[in-house]
Amino acid sequence: MELSIVDLAPIPEDGSATEAFEGTVERAQQAERLGYSRFWVAEHHDFAQSIASTTPEALIPHVAAKTSEIQVGSGTVLLNHYSPYKVAETFSVLDALAPGRIDLGLGRATGNPTRDYALQVDRSERRRGGSDHRAKIDEVTKHLFDGFADDHPFSGLDLPRSQESVPEPWVLGSSLSSAKIAGELGLPYCFAAFIRPEPAVRAFEVYREQFEPSSHGAGPEDPHGMLAVNATCAETDAEAARLRATTEASSRLLRSGQMDRLPIRSVEEAIDVLGDVPEPTRLPIEPGEWPRAISGSPETMHAVLEELTAQVGVDEIIVQNQIADPEDTLQSHELLADAVGLSAR
Repeated sequence: MELSIVDLAPIPEDGSATEAFEGTVERAQQAERLGYSRFWVAEHHDFAQSIASTTPEALIPHVAAKTSEIQVGSGTVLLNHYSPYKVAETFSVLDALAPGRIDLGLGRATGNPTRDYALQVDRSERRRGGSDHRAKIDEVTKHLFDGFADDHPFSGLDLPRSQESVPEPWVLGSSLSSAKIAGELGLPYCFAAFIRPEPAVRAFEVYREQFEPSSHGAGPEDPHGMLAVNATCAETDAEAARLRATTEASSRLLRSGQMDRLPIRSVEEAIDVLGDVPEPTRLPIEPGEWPRAISGSPETMHAVLEELTAQVGVDEIIVQNQIADPEDTLQSHELLADAVGLSAR
């Protein structure tokens, strides 16, 4: 099994984005040492007081410059904010800066209406059922892989390139529609089980059913998928469940609209919100009944990850978490690496 990380650049209490990015680099360097495959940075715009990862295109080159081998990418670029050509141009430059190491995760999301307006987000895309999203992803890959027909207006557009490689495009999502898009376009697919875990198994079935290799070589010859999970690992199941409380409490407050109580800065505060310590993750986990967050000792996490990947038929996991203490986060990543037998570099 391969492991990867998607990082949110959490801002420490009384800290700034500067300290948040220092933490991101520390986690990336640790991930590289431990043998993780990829280190992705998120694009979030609604939590500026707690999450600094708003612009992956700016953070990726910084992380790539502070590491040497690990793949670095976006989890995700929210394509409804940008023109496909600009995204292709930006990531082609990133690939020129770190040839062969850049992943381009493509997704979409809308959030706070005022912030969306400031970002010039077209909220009507959701009502159109994603047809524009599919077209935008296709356009990005055609810019990157010279996929336009000779008579297309964009066929003559050039990109600054490394001449060694091209960014690897991925479709990211948490729905059957995103799975269908990834399959139809012949691209790798990453399903965000920490957002909507219930359709995970069916999403990968749809992806494989719809898969056709890209007509312009933008993806693999066969379906290739990755599962994104919120995972916390500690020495014991009980301690891991305790640390998972910050994830569970944050999710509860977010769903109930209590944004003014975020971010949660400690396990104790999280337990106060929940009223108790979360129960440890137990097996078996039935399809359609997956939790949004999982936790356990290394032995438990190995079994849980094996179970989830077997259900969806992939062998790569990308991990997100919202652990309060940065040192606990680093330990969780180290214990996860041990759990699945990663080879340290």
